[in-house]
Amino acid sequence: MRKPIVAANWKMHGSRQMTRELISAVDEGLDNGWSVEVLVCPPFVYIDEASKQLAGTDILLGAQHLNPNPGGAHTGEISASMLVDLGCSHVIVGHSERRAMYGDDDQVVAANFVAAQEAGLVPVLCVGESLEEREQGITDQVVCEQLSAVLDAAGVEAFANAVVAYEPVWAIGTGKTATPEQAQAVHKTIRGLIAGHSDKIAGDLRILYGGSVKGSNAQALFGMPDIDGGLIGGASLKADEFVAICAAAGTLE
Repeated sequence: MRKPIVAANWKMHGSRQMTRELISAVDEGLDNGWSVEVLVCPPFVYIDEASKQLAGTDILLGAQHLNPNPGGAHTGEISASMLVDLGCSHVIVGHSERRAMYGDDDQVVAANFVAAQEAGLVPVLCVGESLEEREQGITDQVVCEQLSAVLDAAGVEAFANAVVAYEPVWAIGTGKTATPEQAQAVHKTIRGLIAGHSDKIAGDLRILYGGSVKGSNAQALFGMPDIDGGLIGGASLKADEFVAICAAAGTLE
């Protein structure tokens, strides 16, 4: 049985005060009886603050990005070892905003994935299609190409210690959400691609859905057989909404 994960991607939002207050409110709202892993990914400058606030809780700490180089002349960048030093266990790689705005192509994403694992971090690998690609009927092709770049670089064994997040680009921050059936179809494709290399790893792989998930639609999405939780953007900035999403993931039978 795959344990669900609900991950908060705060993106470029926050302050010291917000970090303290939001984490405190989320921790207070979570129920120890829920079977769910909760992950918080604040902006890099607030990771240390978040780490202190998370001490003594079961909430995991992650980052939103990394540079694959171990160090050196990379002004403004952040290495995997730095994230580990700050207490991170996870890091998001290949988010659609990184791909679209900052030129993180499949090769860069694969390098980030490998660097994360080499440092002991669990990569949360994001894949997904644009609205134009969905309308062209090439969603599966796009997603499989993004996954295959990482498979080629890291091998299927690497997915035994990774998480995949399917994010239809057209549903991120737009208020639009893939129907549970649309999301499930792509999740099934992802699991099927991994199963072509290893049934065992595919069966254990946790695949999250990201794209305007809210407390009101989370249960229907997470009830699909291949959806194992969510990568949450805007709703993760509201403690009650994020806790409701965690409850939807953690209380499914």
